[in-house]
Amino acid sequence: MKLADNKATLSFSNGSPSVDLPVYHGSVGPDVVDIRKLYAQTGMFTYDPGFLSTAATQSAITYIDGDKGELLYRGYPIEQLATNCDFLETCHLLLYGELPNTDQKKDFTSRVTNHTMVNEQMQFFLRGFRRDAHPMAIMTGLVGALSAFYHDSTDITNPEHREIAAIRLIAKMPTLVAMAYKYTVGQPYMYPQNNLSYAGNFLHMMFATPCEKYVVNPVIERAMDRIFTLHADHEQNASTSTVRLCGSSGTNPFAAIAAGVACLWGPAHGGANEACLNMLEDIQKMGGVSKVGEFMEKVKDKNSGVRLMGFGHRVYKNYDPRAKLMQETCREVLTELGLQNDPLFKLAMALEKIALEDDYFVSRKLYPNVDFYSGIVQRAIGIPVPLFTAIFALARTVGWIAQLNEMIGDPEYKIGRPRQLFSGSVKRDVKPLAVR
Repeated sequence: MKLADNKATLSFSNGSPSVDLPVYHGSVGPDVVDIRKLYAQTGMFTYDPGFLSTAATQSAITYIDGDKGELLYRGYPIEQLATNCDFLETCHLLLYGELPNTDQKKDFTSRVTNHTMVNEQMQFFLRGFRRDAHPMAIMTGLVGALSAFYHDSTDITNPEHREIAAIRLIAKMPTLVAMAYKYTVGQPYMYPQNNLSYAGNFLHMMFATPCEKYVVNPVIERAMDRIFTLHADHEQNASTSTVRLCGSSGTNPFAAIAAGVACLWGPAHGGANEACLNMLEDIQKMGGVSKVGEFMEKVKDKNSGVRLMGFGHRVYKNYDPRAKLMQETCREVLTELGLQNDPLFKLAMALEKIALEDDYFVSRKLYPNVDFYSGIVQRAIGIPVPLFTAIFALARTVGWIAQLNEMIGDPEYKIGRPRQLFSGSVKRDVKPLAVR
Protein backbone atom coordinates (compact mmCIF):
# COMPACT_ATOMS: atom_id res chain seq x y z
CA MET A 1 0.00 0.00 0.00
CA LYS A 2 1.17 3.53 -0.62
CA LEU A 3 0.25 6.87 0.81
CA ALA A 4 -2.18 8.87 -1.32
CA ASP A 5 -1.61 12.49 -2.31
CA ASN A 6 -4.79 13.58 -0.58
CA LYS A 7 -5.89 13.30 3.06
CA ALA A 8 -9.28 12.76 4.62
CA THR A 9 -10.41 15.58 6.91
CA LEU A 10 -12.74 14.75 9.78
CA SER A 11 -14.67 17.78 10.98
CA PHE A 12 -17.00 18.14 13.97
CA SER A 13 -20.15 20.21 14.29
CA ASN A 14 -19.49 20.92 17.99
CA GLY A 15 -16.52 23.17 17.27
CA SER A 16 -13.77 20.61 18.04
CA PRO A 17 -10.75 21.02 15.78
CA SER A 18 -10.70 19.07 12.51
CA VAL A 19 -8.43 16.07 12.13
CA ASP A 20 -6.49 15.08 9.02
CA LEU A 21 -6.26 11.34 8.43
CA PRO A 22 -3.88 9.63 5.97
CA VAL A 23 -5.36 7.89 2.92
CA TYR A 24 -3.71 4.83 1.38
CA HIS A 25 -3.97 3.25 -2.07
CA GLY A 26 -4.01 -0.49 -2.57
CA SER A 27 -2.97 -2.05 -5.88
CA VAL A 28 -6.67 -2.36 -6.75
CA GLY A 29 -9.95 -1.67 -4.96
CA PRO A 30 -11.14 1.16 -2.70
CA ASP A 31 -8.72 3.48 -0.92
CA VAL A 32 -8.62 3.28 2.87
CA VAL A 33 -8.60 5.99 5.53
CA ASP A 34 -6.03 5.28 8.24
CA ILE A 35 -7.77 5.73 11.61
CA ARG A 36 -5.10 4.14 13.81
CA LYS A 37 -4.40 7.46 15.60
CA LEU A 38 -8.03 8.57 15.72
CA TYR A 39 -8.51 7.73 19.41
CA ALA A 40 -5.28 9.42 20.43
CA GLN A 41 -6.24 12.55 18.50
CA THR A 42 -9.96 12.75 19.28
CA GLY A 43 -10.75 10.37 22.15
CA MET A 44 -13.26 8.64 19.84
CA PHE A 45 -13.56 5.24 18.14
CA THR A 46 -15.27 4.40 14.87
CA TYR A 47 -18.45 2.30 14.98
CA ASP A 48 -18.82 -0.37 12.29
CA PRO A 49 -20.87 -3.45 13.30
CA GLY A 50 -19.98 -6.39 11.09
CA PHE A 51 -16.88 -4.51 9.83
CA LEU A 52 -18.75 -3.63 6.63
CA SER A 53 -16.55 -0.60 5.96
CA THR A 54 -13.40 -1.50 7.88
CA ALA A 55 -10.15 -2.90 6.45
CA ALA A 56 -8.63 -4.76 9.41
CA THR A 57 -5.48 -5.74 7.53
CA GLN A 58 -3.57 -5.35 4.28
CA SER A 59 -3.34 -8.52 2.23
CA ALA A 60 -1.89 -9.63 -1.11
CA ILE A 61 -3.67 -12.99 -1.33
CA THR A 62 -7.25 -12.69 -2.58
CA TYR A 63 -9.21 -9.84 -4.13
CA ILE A 64 -12.95 -9.68 -4.71
CA ASP A 65 -14.80 -7.08 -6.77
CA GLY A 66 -18.39 -7.74 -5.82
CA ASP A 67 -19.84 -5.30 -8.34
CA LYS A 68 -18.02 -6.92 -11.26
CA GLY A 69 -18.41 -10.47 -9.96
CA GLU A 70 -14.63 -10.93 -9.95
CA LEU A 71 -12.52 -13.21 -7.74
CA LEU A 72 -8.72 -13.24 -7.99
CA TYR A 73 -6.25 -15.51 -6.20
CA ARG A 74 -2.88 -13.71 -6.23
CA GLY A 75 -4.08 -11.82 -9.30
CA TYR A 76 -5.30 -14.87 -11.26
CA PRO A 77 -9.03 -15.02 -12.14
CA ILE A 78 -10.77 -17.96 -10.46
CA GLU A 79 -12.18 -18.99 -13.86
CA GLN A 80 -8.68 -19.58 -15.24
CA LEU A 81 -7.46 -21.41 -12.14
CA ALA A 82 -10.48 -23.71 -11.97
CA THR A 83 -10.14 -24.53 -15.68
CA ASN A 84 -6.36 -24.79 -16.10
CA CYS A 85 -4.98 -25.78 -12.68
CA ASP A 86 -5.66 -28.46 -10.09
CA PHE A 87 -6.23 -27.83 -6.40
CA LEU A 88 -2.64 -28.46 -5.27
CA GLU A 89 -1.36 -25.95 -7.84
CA THR A 90 -3.84 -23.48 -6.34
CA CYS A 91 -2.57 -24.34 -2.85
CA HIS A 92 1.00 -23.60 -3.95
CA LEU A 93 -0.16 -20.28 -5.41
CA LEU A 94 -1.96 -19.22 -2.23
CA LEU A 95 0.86 -20.27 0.07
CA TYR A 96 3.88 -19.05 -1.90
CA GLY A 97 2.48 -16.37 -4.20
CA GLU A 98 3.18 -18.05 -7.55
CA LEU A 99 1.91 -21.01 -9.54
CA PRO A 100 4.41 -23.86 -9.48
CA ASN A 101 6.49 -24.95 -12.47
CA THR A 102 6.73 -28.67 -13.29
CA ASP A 103 9.45 -29.44 -10.73
CA GLN A 104 7.86 -27.32 -8.02
CA LYS A 105 4.50 -28.98 -8.56
CA LYS A 106 6.05 -32.44 -8.34
CA ASP A 107 7.88 -31.54 -5.12
CA PHE A 108 4.87 -29.86 -3.49
CA THR A 109 2.52 -32.70 -4.45
CA SER A 110 4.99 -35.23 -3.06
CA ARG A 111 5.28 -33.37 0.25
CA VAL A 112 1.51 -33.19 0.69
CA THR A 113 1.00 -36.81 -0.37
CA ASN A 114 3.58 -38.06 2.14
CA HIS A 115 1.76 -36.41 5.04
CA THR A 116 -1.79 -37.67 4.41
CA MET A 117 -1.78 -40.32 7.15
CA VAL A 118 -2.80 -39.31 10.67
CA ASN A 119 -1.60 -40.73 13.95
CA GLU A 120 -3.34 -44.05 14.61
CA GLN A 121 -4.52 -42.77 17.99
CA MET A 122 -6.88 -40.38 16.19
CA GLN A 123 -9.11 -43.40 15.61
CA PHE A 124 -9.50 -43.83 19.37
CA PHE A 125 -10.14 -40.12 19.73
CA LEU A 126 -13.10 -40.50 17.37
CA ARG A 127 -14.69 -43.15 19.56
CA GLY A 128 -15.45 -40.53 22.18
CA PHE A 129 -18.07 -39.00 19.87
CA ARG A 130 -21.59 -40.27 19.43
CA ARG A 131 -22.17 -41.93 16.06
CA ASP A 132 -24.80 -39.31 15.20
CA ALA A 133 -22.55 -36.33 16.04
CA HIS A 134 -22.48 -33.59 13.43
CA PRO A 135 -19.29 -33.89 11.34
CA MET A 136 -18.35 -30.29 12.14
CA ALA A 137 -18.44 -31.07 15.87
CA ILE A 138 -16.04 -33.93 15.18
CA MET A 139 -13.81 -31.83 12.90
CA THR A 140 -13.52 -29.01 15.43
CA GLY A 141 -12.22 -31.52 17.96
CA LEU A 142 -9.96 -33.43 15.58
CA VAL A 143 -8.23 -30.39 14.09
CA GLY A 144 -7.59 -28.89 17.51
CA ALA A 145 -6.28 -32.28 18.68
CA LEU A 146 -3.59 -32.30 15.96
CA SER A 147 -1.55 -29.93 18.11
CA ALA A 148 -1.31 -32.73 20.71
CA PHE A 149 0.33 -35.03 18.15
CA TYR A 150 2.72 -32.64 16.39
CA HIS A 151 4.67 -30.74 19.03
CA ASP A 152 7.41 -30.02 16.51
CA SER A 153 5.28 -27.53 14.57
CA THR A 154 3.28 -25.52 17.10
CA ASP A 155 5.40 -22.36 17.33
CA ILE A 156 3.50 -19.88 15.18
CA THR A 157 6.43 -17.43 15.22
CA ASN A 158 8.80 -19.98 13.65
CA PRO A 159 8.58 -19.97 9.81
CA GLU A 160 9.71 -23.61 9.60
CA HIS A 161 7.01 -24.66 12.06
CA ARG A 162 4.39 -22.77 10.09
CA GLU A 163 5.61 -24.39 6.88
CA ILE A 164 5.37 -27.98 8.11
CA ALA A 165 2.08 -27.24 9.91
CA ALA A 166 0.68 -25.92 6.61
CA ILE A 167 1.68 -29.07 4.72
CA ARG A 168 0.33 -31.30 7.47
CA LEU A 169 -3.02 -29.53 7.64
CA ILE A 170 -3.56 -29.51 3.87
CA ALA A 171 -2.57 -33.19 3.69
CA LYS A 172 -4.50 -34.47 6.69
CA MET A 173 -7.81 -32.60 6.37
CA PRO A 174 -9.19 -35.00 3.70
CA THR A 175 -8.20 -37.94 5.90
CA LEU A 176 -9.93 -36.44 8.94
CA VAL A 177 -13.12 -35.59 7.01
CA ALA A 178 -13.27 -39.10 5.55
CA MET A 179 -12.66 -40.61 9.00
CA ALA A 180 -15.47 -38.51 10.47
CA TYR A 181 -17.79 -39.78 7.72
CA LYS A 182 -16.78 -43.42 8.08
CA TYR A 183 -17.26 -43.22 11.83
CA THR A 184 -20.79 -41.84 11.57
CA VAL A 185 -21.85 -44.60 9.12
CA GLY A 186 -20.06 -47.39 10.97
CA GLN A 187 -17.68 -48.36 8.17
CA PRO A 188 -13.96 -49.14 8.51
CA TYR A 189 -11.53 -46.29 7.91
CA MET A 190 -9.72 -46.39 4.59
CA TYR A 191 -6.07 -45.37 4.59
CA PRO A 192 -4.73 -42.80 2.07
CA GLN A 193 -3.46 -44.05 -1.28
CA ASN A 194 -0.31 -42.24 -2.41
CA ASN A 195 -0.84 -43.19 -6.05
CA LEU A 196 -4.05 -41.15 -6.29
CA SER A 197 -4.58 -37.43 -6.82
CA TYR A 198 -5.61 -35.21 -3.90
CA ALA A 199 -9.29 -35.32 -4.91
CA GLY A 200 -9.11 -38.96 -6.00
CA ASN A 201 -7.59 -39.98 -2.68
CA PHE A 202 -10.36 -38.18 -0.80
CA LEU A 203 -13.05 -39.98 -2.82
CA HIS A 204 -11.30 -43.30 -2.21
CA MET A 205 -11.14 -42.72 1.57
CA MET A 206 -14.81 -41.69 1.53
CA PHE A 207 -16.40 -44.39 -0.57
CA ALA A 208 -14.08 -47.40 -0.78
CA THR A 209 -14.51 -50.40 1.52
CA PRO A 210 -12.24 -53.40 2.13
CA CYS A 211 -14.80 -55.61 0.36
CA GLU A 212 -14.01 -54.63 -3.22
CA LYS A 213 -11.79 -52.46 -5.38
CA TYR A 214 -12.94 -48.86 -5.73
CA VAL A 215 -12.21 -47.08 -9.03
CA VAL A 216 -12.31 -43.28 -8.96
CA ASN A 217 -14.60 -41.81 -11.62
CA PRO A 218 -12.57 -39.09 -13.42
CA VAL A 219 -15.63 -36.84 -13.88
CA ILE A 220 -16.37 -36.98 -10.14
CA GLU A 221 -12.68 -36.52 -9.38
CA ARG A 222 -12.56 -33.32 -11.48
CA ALA A 223 -15.76 -32.07 -9.83
CA MET A 224 -14.33 -32.63 -6.35
CA ASP A 225 -11.09 -30.90 -7.31
CA ARG A 226 -13.04 -27.92 -8.63
CA ILE A 227 -15.09 -27.68 -5.45
CA PHE A 228 -11.82 -27.52 -3.49
CA THR A 229 -10.35 -24.84 -5.78
CA LEU A 230 -13.45 -22.64 -5.74
CA HIS A 231 -13.58 -22.68 -1.94
CA ALA A 232 -9.83 -22.35 -1.27
CA ASP A 233 -9.95 -18.71 -0.15
CA HIS A 234 -12.37 -15.80 -0.14
CA GLU A 235 -10.65 -12.77 1.31
CA GLN A 236 -11.46 -11.53 4.86
CA ASN A 237 -14.66 -13.51 5.48
CA ALA A 238 -15.90 -14.51 8.94
CA SER A 239 -13.86 -17.71 9.33
CA THR A 240 -10.68 -16.19 7.85
CA SER A 241 -11.01 -13.21 10.17
CA THR A 242 -11.51 -15.67 13.02
CA VAL A 243 -8.30 -17.52 12.12
CA ARG A 244 -6.40 -14.23 11.95
CA LEU A 245 -7.83 -12.99 15.26
CA CYS A 246 -7.15 -16.31 16.96
CA GLY A 247 -3.64 -16.51 15.52
CA SER A 248 -2.88 -12.93 16.56
CA SER A 249 -2.64 -14.14 20.17
CA GLY A 250 0.28 -16.40 19.18
CA THR A 251 -1.64 -19.64 19.51
CA ASN A 252 -0.48 -22.66 17.49
CA PRO A 253 -1.59 -23.08 13.84
CA PHE A 254 -3.76 -26.12 14.59
CA ALA A 255 -5.75 -24.20 17.22
CA ALA A 256 -6.17 -21.22 14.89
CA ILE A 257 -7.48 -23.46 12.09
CA ALA A 258 -9.80 -25.24 14.55
CA ALA A 259 -11.25 -21.81 15.37
CA GLY A 260 -11.85 -21.27 11.65
CA VAL A 261 -13.62 -24.64 11.42
CA ALA A 262 -15.89 -23.67 14.31
CA CYS A 263 -16.77 -20.33 12.69
CA LEU A 264 -17.40 -21.95 9.32
CA TRP A 265 -20.00 -24.22 10.92
CA GLY A 266 -22.54 -21.37 11.06
CA PRO A 267 -25.45 -21.59 8.58
CA ALA A 268 -24.82 -18.02 7.43
CA HIS A 269 -21.27 -18.98 6.37
CA GLY A 270 -20.03 -22.48 5.51
CA GLY A 271 -23.30 -24.13 6.40
CA ALA A 272 -25.12 -22.31 3.61
CA ASN A 273 -24.94 -25.22 1.14
CA GLU A 274 -26.29 -27.55 3.82
CA ALA A 275 -29.13 -25.10 4.48
CA CYS A 276 -29.78 -24.94 0.72
CA LEU A 277 -30.22 -28.70 0.38
CA ASN A 278 -32.44 -28.77 3.46
CA MET A 279 -34.60 -26.09 1.80
CA LEU A 280 -34.89 -28.18 -1.37
CA GLU A 281 -35.90 -31.23 0.64
CA ASP A 282 -38.54 -29.17 2.45
CA ILE A 283 -40.00 -28.03 -0.91
CA GLN A 284 -39.93 -31.65 -2.10
CA LYS A 285 -42.01 -32.66 0.93
CA MET A 286 -44.48 -29.88 0.08
CA GLY A 287 -45.05 -31.39 -3.36
CA GLY A 288 -41.87 -30.85 -5.36
CA VAL A 289 -41.67 -28.99 -8.68
CA SER A 290 -45.40 -28.19 -8.67
CA LYS A 291 -44.91 -26.15 -5.49
CA VAL A 292 -41.89 -24.13 -6.62
CA GLY A 293 -43.99 -21.16 -7.77
CA GLU A 294 -45.92 -21.13 -4.51
CA PHE A 295 -42.68 -21.30 -2.51
CA MET A 296 -41.13 -18.41 -4.44
CA GLU A 297 -44.20 -16.27 -3.80
CA LYS A 298 -43.71 -16.88 -0.07
CA VAL A 299 -40.08 -15.80 -0.46
CA LYS A 300 -41.26 -12.51 -1.95
CA ASP A 301 -43.58 -11.95 1.03
CA LYS A 302 -41.49 -10.34 3.77
CA ASN A 303 -44.03 -11.38 6.39
CA SER A 304 -43.90 -15.08 5.56
CA GLY A 305 -40.54 -15.70 7.22
CA VAL A 306 -39.54 -17.94 4.30
CA ARG A 307 -35.95 -17.48 3.12
CA LEU A 308 -34.39 -18.44 -0.20
CA MET A 309 -31.14 -20.27 0.57
CA GLY A 310 -28.33 -20.59 -1.98
CA PHE A 311 -29.15 -17.35 -3.78
CA GLY A 312 -27.49 -13.94 -3.48
CA HIS A 313 -24.27 -13.09 -1.66
CA ARG A 314 -23.15 -10.48 0.83
CA VAL A 315 -20.17 -9.45 -1.32
CA TYR A 316 -21.19 -10.24 -4.89
CA LYS A 317 -23.71 -7.79 -6.35
CA ASN A 318 -23.37 -9.58 -9.65
CA TYR A 319 -23.28 -13.27 -10.57
CA ASP A 320 -20.88 -15.13 -8.26
CA PRO A 321 -18.05 -16.20 -10.64
CA ARG A 322 -17.68 -19.45 -8.68
CA ALA A 323 -21.34 -20.24 -9.31
CA LYS A 324 -20.89 -20.11 -13.09
CA LEU A 325 -18.08 -22.66 -12.86
CA MET A 326 -19.98 -24.84 -10.40
CA GLN A 327 -23.04 -24.75 -12.66
CA GLU A 328 -20.96 -26.31 -15.48
CA THR A 329 -19.64 -28.97 -13.11
CA CYS A 330 -23.14 -29.61 -11.80
CA ARG A 331 -24.45 -30.41 -15.27
CA GLU A 332 -21.43 -32.63 -16.05
CA VAL A 333 -21.89 -34.65 -12.85
CA LEU A 334 -25.65 -35.07 -13.24
CA THR A 335 -25.16 -36.24 -16.83
CA GLU A 336 -22.35 -38.64 -15.90
CA LEU A 337 -24.42 -40.19 -13.12
CA GLY A 338 -27.69 -40.17 -15.07
CA LEU A 339 -29.45 -38.04 -12.48
CA GLN A 340 -30.96 -35.33 -14.68
CA ASN A 341 -34.43 -36.66 -13.82
CA ASP A 342 -33.86 -37.09 -10.09
CA PRO A 343 -36.80 -35.28 -8.39
CA LEU A 344 -34.63 -33.13 -6.15
CA PHE A 345 -32.37 -32.06 -9.01
CA LYS A 346 -35.35 -31.25 -11.24
CA LEU A 347 -36.67 -29.17 -8.37
CA ALA A 348 -33.35 -27.34 -8.05
CA MET A 349 -33.29 -26.55 -11.78
CA ALA A 350 -36.88 -25.23 -11.60
CA LEU A 351 -35.88 -22.99 -8.72
CA GLU A 352 -32.83 -21.79 -10.64
CA LYS A 353 -34.96 -20.98 -13.72
CA ILE A 354 -37.35 -18.78 -11.75
CA ALA A 355 -34.53 -16.96 -9.96
CA LEU A 356 -32.79 -16.17 -13.26
CA GLU A 357 -35.94 -14.98 -15.04
CA ASP A 358 -38.24 -13.45 -12.41
CA ASP A 359 -37.84 -9.64 -12.22
CA TYR A 360 -38.13 -9.73 -8.40
CA PHE A 361 -34.99 -11.84 -8.05
CA VAL A 362 -33.10 -10.41 -11.04
CA SER A 363 -33.62 -6.80 -9.89
CA ARG A 364 -32.31 -7.72 -6.44
CA LYS A 365 -29.40 -9.64 -7.98
CA LEU A 366 -30.42 -12.80 -6.12
CA TYR A 367 -28.54 -15.07 -8.49
CA PRO A 368 -27.73 -18.69 -7.59
CA ASN A 369 -24.47 -18.72 -5.63
CA VAL A 370 -21.74 -21.34 -5.33
CA ASP A 371 -23.48 -22.96 -2.35
CA PHE A 372 -26.53 -23.74 -4.47
CA TYR A 373 -24.63 -25.73 -7.09
CA SER A 374 -21.96 -27.26 -4.88
CA GLY A 375 -24.64 -28.69 -2.61
CA ILE A 376 -26.36 -30.32 -5.58
CA VAL A 377 -23.07 -31.73 -6.87
CA GLN A 378 -22.07 -33.15 -3.50
CA ARG A 379 -25.44 -34.79 -2.99
CA ALA A 380 -25.19 -36.35 -6.46
CA ILE A 381 -21.74 -37.73 -5.62
CA GLY A 382 -23.19 -39.37 -2.54
CA ILE A 383 -21.88 -37.06 0.15
CA PRO A 384 -24.39 -36.69 3.01
CA VAL A 385 -25.70 -33.19 3.62
CA PRO A 386 -24.20 -32.79 7.15
CA LEU A 387 -20.73 -33.38 5.67
CA PHE A 388 -20.95 -30.47 3.19
CA THR A 389 -19.51 -27.91 5.63
CA ALA A 390 -16.67 -30.23 6.61
CA ILE A 391 -15.65 -30.45 2.95
CA PHE A 392 -15.83 -26.65 2.77
CA ALA A 393 -13.44 -26.54 5.76
CA LEU A 394 -11.13 -29.01 4.02
CA ALA A 395 -10.91 -26.73 0.97
CA ARG A 396 -10.65 -23.47 2.92
CA THR A 397 -7.80 -24.73 5.12
CA VAL A 398 -5.14 -23.60 2.64
CA GLY A 399 -6.64 -20.11 2.51
CA TRP A 400 -6.73 -19.89 6.29
CA ILE A 401 -3.09 -20.95 6.52
CA ALA A 402 -1.98 -18.51 3.82
CA GLN A 403 -3.80 -15.66 5.58
CA LEU A 404 -2.38 -16.67 8.97
CA ASN A 405 1.18 -16.82 7.60
CA GLU A 406 0.74 -13.44 5.93
CA MET A 407 -0.46 -11.89 9.19
CA ILE A 408 2.46 -13.30 11.22
CA GLY A 409 4.91 -11.95 8.63
CA ASP A 410 3.34 -8.46 8.67
CA PRO A 411 5.52 -6.06 10.73
CA GLU A 412 2.37 -4.10 11.66
CA TYR A 413 0.53 -7.11 13.07
CA LYS A 414 -0.74 -6.89 16.65
CA ILE A 415 -3.05 -8.98 18.77
CA GLY A 416 -6.61 -8.24 17.67
CA ARG A 417 -8.56 -6.04 20.08
CA PRO A 418 -11.83 -4.60 18.69
CA ARG A 419 -13.38 -1.67 20.56
CA GLN A 420 -17.00 -1.17 21.55
CA LEU A 421 -19.75 1.39 22.01
CA PHE A 422 -20.77 0.67 25.60
CA SER A 423 -24.49 0.98 26.36
CA GLY A 424 -24.73 -0.73 29.76
CA SER A 425 -25.08 0.69 33.25
CA VAL A 426 -22.79 3.47 34.40
CA LYS A 427 -20.76 2.97 37.57
CA ARG A 428 -22.87 2.06 40.57
CA ASP A 429 -22.32 0.75 44.10
CA VAL A 430 -23.12 -2.74 45.37
CA LYS A 431 -25.82 -2.65 48.06
CA PRO A 432 -25.85 -5.12 50.94
CA LEU A 433 -27.86 -8.25 50.23
CA ALA A 434 -30.55 -7.35 52.76
CA VAL A 435 -31.49 -4.09 51.01
CA ARG A 436 -31.27 -5.07 47.36
